[in-house]
Parts: sequence; structure tokens; C-alpha cells
Amino acid sequence: MTTSLQLMGKRRFAPLFVTQLLNALNDNLYKNAMVLFIVYQLYDSPEMETLVSGVATALFVLPFVLFSATSGQLADMRDKTGIIRWIKFAEIIIMAGGAAGLLLAAQGMMVETVAIPLMFAALFAMGVHSTFFGPIKYAILPQHLEDHEVLAGTGLVEAGTYVAILTGMILAAVLTVGQSTVAVIAIALVGYAVCRFVPAAPPQSRDVTVEWNPIRASRSLVAFSMRNLELRYAVLAISFFWAIAAILGVQFFPLAKNVLLADKQVAMVMLVAFSAGIAIGSVAINALLKGEISARHSPVSVLVMGALLIGFYLICRMWDLQPSGELFTVTEFLAQPLALLLVANLLLIAVAGGMFVVPLYAFLTTRVEKSEASRSVAANNFISSVFMATGAAIAGVLGFLGIPLAEQLLLSLALCLLSAHLARKLYRVETRRVAAAAA
Repeated sequence: MTTSLQLMGKRRFAPLFVTQLLNALNDNLYKNAMVLFIVYQLYDSPEMETLVSGVATALFVLPFVLFSATSGQLADMRDKTGIIRWIKFAEIIIMAGGAAGLLLAAQGMMVETVAIPLMFAALFAMGVHSTFFGPIKYAILPQHLEDHEVLAGTGLVEAGTYVAILTGMILAAVLTVGQSTVAVIAIALVGYAVCRFVPAAPPQSRDVTVEWNPIRASRSLVAFSMRNLELRYAVLAISFFWAIAAILGVQFFPLAKNVLLADKQVAMVMLVAFSAGIAIGSVAINALLKGEISARHSPVSVLVMGALLIGFYLICRMWDLQPSGELFTVTEFLAQPLALLLVANLLLIAVAGGMFVVPLYAFLTTRVEKSEASRSVAANNFISSVFMATGAAIAGVLGFLGIPLAEQLLLSLALCLLSAHLARKLYRVETRRVAAAAA
């Protein structure tokens, strides 16, 4: 079993880890700075706030639907490190445009006509940027790591992503708009500098051709992912998990403001707890499995996650408190009788989620040939994105129709049950394969 500390000391992993961490950090700093500004300063309507949050999530996810197939094919036929460098260079340009939109909005200049469209355009462009980076950050691991290191590397990448998400959320809450615009450009520049140290990852096969028609490419990618049973069940289980995450993500800010009657710093505390939980679960599962890539703990993990979601729903229903001011501050919120229970519940939901999803990501790159690893991850990204966009859209529509936010949480519970069913089927297929190999 390879420890996380050992991998972090190796050049074949550390620069990639830092590059993807900075990538996730910038995505989330920009997205959250933008959404917080719109929700807390531009609008004062729960329906509009939920809709805007849903639109932002859908816009970021849409490129994964449109371009995942192409990104996977491109990554399998070109040096992955070379692609990373072009992607990180593009991030500098995208963030400059997004920062300009934020500054215009903060100054009240051309808000509806220029600033908001520019912010949403940058968000979409960052989605495109992440679509082409996504397959590489997992598919490159089997090229640079030994077989017994892949699960540890996958867990670290997933944990690092959520630490970056957590940090981006905190920074979005504490930085002014002006400071956020400087930060996103600075992080993009540092990310480009770091990615220059990622070792080369030449293509494992040159037989792959790029299909630029997104419909044909996506259809081919789905067919590719469905023909391998282990890959099929892993992709579908991950996709349902990300649908749950998308629904919860759309609800976080409106839920904090309109159900818990809390300010944006409290919303950040909740998201910090969620992100920290995912990171903890991502690292813990490697220790539990001792480096073995297996889905045996995934069904129980997601069922525990569902049970905890019921608890979170009940706490929200029992929350019948009024702040002394307009909204609870962090100090006032944490002093409430149910606050610590709610935050702990959210943390445990995320720990269970991390333990569920990390082994499944390892399946994507180890149950196919190395020359197909990028397409395997891209297939997952495409299907997960469809699920995420659907989940975000449903959450946005339910909010716009006035369905209470607490009740919307129950939609996630049904998806947990589906994820557990798929993970159980995956483990059965895995067990049969292991038995056949031992015979």
C-alpha cells in the first residue's frame, strides 16, 4: 500500500496534483464569487436566487455534455502533458474576461447588458476548460504511477479537488470583488507555471481519431462505456452521485439564506464542512481498502449517505428560529441549538460520499487498456454531466415553482438508493472477475 505522503514527494505525481488543485480552486473561487454577488447583492427573491444558482451550475456543466467525447479522444491520441499546458494557458485569458465582468457588476456599470453576460460566458468557458482537463487528471495516473499506487493517487486527486473547492468557497466569501478578480488571474498564472513540471505522458496508441461532431462522438463514447460491465456500473453509479451533488449544490445558498436564515458566511461554513468531508472520505477509503481497487464498501457508503440526508432534512424542518438581525452571522448561527448537529450531519454525508465515489473512479482507469483510459474518464464525465445538468435543472425549476427547499432534499434520497443498487451490481461483477482469474 502506498501512502499519500510517499506519493506527494514524487515528481511524477506532485506537479500534476498541484496543477489540478489550482484548477479546481480557480473554478470555484470564480463561480462562488459570481453566484454570491448575484444572490446577496443583485436579487432579493428566493425563486430568482435558486434559478440563477441553477443556471450557473448548468452553464458550467453543459460543456462536459458537448465536448467530453472529443476531449477523451484527443487526450488518448496526444501527449497529455502538452494538452495540460495549452489548457492552463487558456485559463489565463478566460479569467481575465471573467474578472472584467465581476468588476463591471461591482461598479454597477452595464450590469444586465454586459457584466452578467460576460460573467456567465467566462463560467461557460471555464466549463470547456475543465472538460478538456478532466479526463487527463485521472487517465494520466496509470501512466505515471504503479498499479498499487493508482487508488492512493485517485484518492489524493479527489481529496485535493475538494480541498481546493473548500478553499475557493472560503476565499469567495471573505475577499471583496476586487480582490477576487486579482486572485483568479494570479492563480491561473501560477497554475500555468506549475504545469510545466508535469512529466511527459505520450499517447499509448496512435490509432485513435478525433470525431468533431459532438452527437456522433458522444454516441460512440456512451457505447464504449456500456460494453464493459464494470465500467458501465461504475459510470452510472458515479453519475447518480454527481446528480445528488448538483442538486445539493444548487440548494446550498438559497437554503442557507431562506430556510436557515443565515448570511453568506454561514453558507460557506456549510460548504466547507461538505468539502472537508469529501476530502476525508477520499483519503480514508484508501486506508480501508489498503490500496486495493474494489467496490465492496461503496453500496453501504451511499446508503449511509442517504440515511444522513434524511437527518439533514429533518433538522431543516425543525429549524424554526429567528435571527436578532436580518440574517444569522456565523457566531449567531453556531450558537443555535441545532447548528452543530446540522454541520456535523453535513460533514458525515460528505465523508460517506467520498468513500463511495473514489474507488469507482479508480475503476475507470484500471479496467480498460491504458490507451483507452482518457476515453473511459471522458465517458464518465459526459454521462455524469448529463445527470448533473438534469439534477441542477430540476432543482432550479422546483425552486422557481415554489417547492420548499427542505422538501427538495428528498429527491437526493431516491438517487442514493439507485447509486447503491448500481454499486452492488458492480461489486458482483468484480467478484465474478476475481473468481474467474483465480480459477
